[in-house]
Amino acid sequence: MTLLHEQAWSEAPSDGSPVLVLLHGRGSDMHDLLGLRPGLPSELPLVTPQAPFPGGPWGYGPGWAWYRYVSDDRVVPETLERSLDAVDTFLDQLPDILGVEPGPIVLGGFSQGGTTSLAYMLTRPGRIALAANFSGFLVSDPPMAPGPGEERTPLFWGHGLLDPAIPHALAIRGRQRLVEMGVAVTERDYPIGHGIVAEELADFSAWMTAGF
Repeated sequence: MTLLHEQAWSEAPSDGSPVLVLLHGRGSDMHDLLGLRPGLPSELPLVTPQAPFPGGPWGYGPGWAWYRYVSDDRVVPETLERSLDAVDTFLDQLPDILGVEPGPIVLGGFSQGGTTSLAYMLTRPGRIALAANFSGFLVSDPPMAPGPGEERTPLFWGHGLLDPAIPHALAIRGRQRLVEMGVAVTERDYPIGHGIVAEELADFSAWMTAGF
């Protein structure tokens, strides 16, 4: 499965450049997170793939989805697994997309995209350098955890304290599970609902830059 995508950078990437891949939320598309570009490090290439499932049949509007949501922190597992496989293929295609051999890959996303990034991080240890979750959750079914001795990818988790879509209680629960797995989680909370604010982007950018 090949994912459509958009890309943006201030200067052409070179071999070994870190690359940021951001996954959009439910019912959105590949254009949505390009709006974050001004708040991210200017030298960092940004690539935004589009989820594989049309949202309409699941009641998510005219956009696209990474998985079918059930309730709380549960999803339909096979839909998420198909998207994880699609992200695998997409990351393999980055040299052709960018025209260079990428260096460290940072995978993150908003809402459903954040949930998908978390699942990818845990099921593909060592595949990406850093992970980011903006207002997503950690799925409970199937249970996800790195195996013994497998690499734990550092994670930035930003969340709105007033989030009505994915309540902050799910962030507390998910973060605790990750810490118990041995994941280094950088936690940042903001007095907002379901969204991303400039302060969050600044915090994430500083964390990401320090992680390379």
